[in-house]
Amino acid sequence: MAGEILQVRDVDSDDLAVLRERAAREGKSLSAYVRDLLHDEAMSPTNAEVVEAIAGEEPVEADLDEVRRYIEAERSW
Repeated sequence: MAGEILQVRDVDSDDLAVLRERAAREGKSLSAYVRDLLHDEAMSPTNAEVVEAIAGEEPVEADLDEVRRYIEAERSW
């Protein structure tokens, strides 16, 4: 895997101890564990990104009775 080097300064010692322990429990190095955390974070959309995506969608027209029927149909499934 080709990648960049990232250096993080001023990490709290207690936080670092927790991360080291979690990495060890997963059988990973601290670097691999943090790299996985960063990847997961980068792949997960932020709330703002989700809201922006929803705002860009075409509106759906439905009246309140349709919504109630849909909810009831899903509950009875």
